[in-house]
Amino acid sequence: MELVWATESFVIAGQPYPGFPILLCDSMESCIPVNQFFRYYLLRGEIGSNRSWPSIGRALYDFFSFLQAHELDWHDVDHGEAKSLVAAYRDYCLRTCELTRNTTRQRLTYICKFYEYALKEGWVKRVPFTYEERRVKREASFLAHADASGGKTMAKDVMPRTYKTLPKFLSMAEVKSLLTAAENPHHRMMMRLALYTGLRREEIAAFPLAYVFDPDKSERTDRNLSIRLDPFDGSGMVTKRSVPREIYINRQFMAELYRYVTKLRGERASLSKIPQKALLLNQSGEPYGDNGKNLNRIISETGKQAGIKVHTHMLRHTYATQTLVNLQRNPTSGLDPLVFVQRQLGHSSIQTTMVYLHLVNEMADEAVLAYDDELNALAEAV
Repeated sequence: MELVWATESFVIAGQPYPGFPILLCDSMESCIPVNQFFRYYLLRGEIGSNRSWPSIGRALYDFFSFLQAHELDWHDVDHGEAKSLVAAYRDYCLRTCELTRNTTRQRLTYICKFYEYALKEGWVKRVPFTYEERRVKREASFLAHADASGGKTMAKDVMPRTYKTLPKFLSMAEVKSLLTAAENPHHRMMMRLALYTGLRREEIAAFPLAYVFDPDKSERTDRNLSIRLDPFDGSGMVTKRSVPREIYINRQFMAELYRYVTKLRGERASLSKIPQKALLLNQSGEPYGDNGKNLNRIISETGKQAGIKVHTHMLRHTYATQTLVNLQRNPTSGLDPLVFVQRQLGHSSIQTTMVYLHLVNEMADEAVLAYDDELNALAEAV
């Protein structure tokens, strides 16, 4: 049986569903359960953004391809081996494919959801995993006293244990090296927009030309200028979950954006037959499509030239971390640094933003150690 992963587009009640995952195979009956699961799981709103749908399709495709290659039947949850089908696939991902724990966990999440659905439909007698008690580290909060879990939770036994890793970001020296290596002025502006705003990849790709203006001719005199990112204003802006938000852009950087528009952007804009709404255009004069995935390739390749391993989201982490450090060093009356960064990044929960506090504390520890080392070296010299 040959498996093929694909996507299709259809409309239900006037709502378009592009890029919907489907599995195709020689025996269509073998694919019906999976495709039925896709429609149940995705269309009921389990996943907020349909941009995540393809990754779910690929996860199920890879799992069923693994079973096919090893001549295993997904129905056979009692196949007599000490290791379940899902556990075998987990080890295959971690050891053979050398995937990260997070990637493996993400794939297993969808596979377990499929088996839970299969059990509900009566396709299997039980799911090929059990639950076990695990200890978890809880973040301190004002409701910590009401948490009766004792730092324990129930987890699927097939899930790899997670070890919390902090986001990676660039030092100011690395930022300088990256921008220096970016000889293409269009690519350099792309990176600077990420570093000055913390925008997501798809937000950078869609950032509208209409949002750029000459600050010298504006009535606004503030050092930081507010910009409303609104997916419904007709500018072509894109945000996560289509939620509008207001961000602040440094006045000097807005002036640089305006100079870029008046001096350089026209070179690429002239290559397109129609006026483009996006600020950043590719070498064909078109906006960066596919939610800005090409931005990641450009930034990664530039990083290689500078001897730095970097991707687009790392620039977002860099903005968040460095901004938080600067705001804590230079506090502004009435401004909560963490809340400011949360609003800039568009995090729905401040818990997501709090991870950067750990990075700031880590930087502070390193600074103290460096200071102690310098004092010790000085003492030895004297």
